[in-house]
Amino acid sequence: MAQSIPRLQAESCRSPPVGIREVAALTPDIAPPAARPRRPRSKPPAGACDCHSHIFGPNARFLYAPERSYTPHEMPLETYLGMLDAIGIERGILVQGSAYGTDNSALLDALCKVPERLRGVAVVDEANSAGELKRMADAGVRGLRFNHLFRNGKLAFKGGAGIDRFAQLERTMADLGWHAQLWIDCKDLPELWPRIHNSPVPIVIDHMGRVDATLGSAYAGFEFMRRLLAEGKIWVKLSAPYRASNSPPHYPEVRPLHQALLSANPEQCLWGLNWPHVSWTEAMPNDGALLDLFEDWTPQANIRRQVLVDNPAKLFGFN
Repeated sequence: MAQSIPRLQAESCRSPPVGIREVAALTPDIAPPAARPRRPRSKPPAGACDCHSHIFGPNARFLYAPERSYTPHEMPLETYLGMLDAIGIERGILVQGSAYGTDNSALLDALCKVPERLRGVAVVDEANSAGELKRMADAGVRGLRFNHLFRNGKLAFKGGAGIDRFAQLERTMADLGWHAQLWIDCKDLPELWPRIHNSPVPIVIDHMGRVDATLGSAYAGFEFMRRLLAEGKIWVKLSAPYRASNSPPHYPEVRPLHQALLSANPEQCLWGLNWPHVSWTEAMPNDGALLDLFEDWTPQANIRRQVLVDNPAKLFGFN
């Protein structure tokens, strides 16, 4: 699906420094992740991949968008890689954080530095030319993220690209071998589906469709998503279970939803941490514990390997 990734020239990794005054204004207004991720009970299989995380900083090089929903702590590439090493995960997918808007500089810089280990999902706007998108593909971008998550009638996060932008980009995305990643509440998926069901690119749903686990697996939005997955029409990320439940640290209401999606189609499920757990205000999850939960909820070793290794290798083009 995706070609091998050449190393970029050194100048492609450089970005202009940010002014001292601008850096000083970047006071975090959200909580940081757990400081010490604990090692999971079992070592993940070789080639295991975290399919959804974000990096932020260093602030001296990469400035956040003026209009943003949150200001994160500096969580640069080195911190992310250290967390992966601590829990035994070899590969990672970096998703453009909305705090950066459509400036993908930090994301592309990271992909350039560790091309054998990372791939990316970007957010773009009308200013990005076809040539720029091709350069992103060469750097390791394998998809674009679109925001269709609403709260109180408004998009939940500033800085994203809406679904109308997807319609404008899908042919270029198909030519590049990319997928579309949707940040959406599954209750809104039945209404949206007629607009996107003929897309030439794979559709990936974030965070189990931002499902409310207290509603169970039988409500219409979740069942619609599960059926699309069973029919091979979408992929689903089994990520951020804590966003679906108020019962830390084991989130028992989420387990049957996780298993319903896996049973529907294990060949198109992905797993991710959602590190550094942006804008989470409840008990902060430990990333090693999230990996233990995945093992508990996915008892078959062959299915764990399918989700952690084989599926991301196929979708993101790891060799």
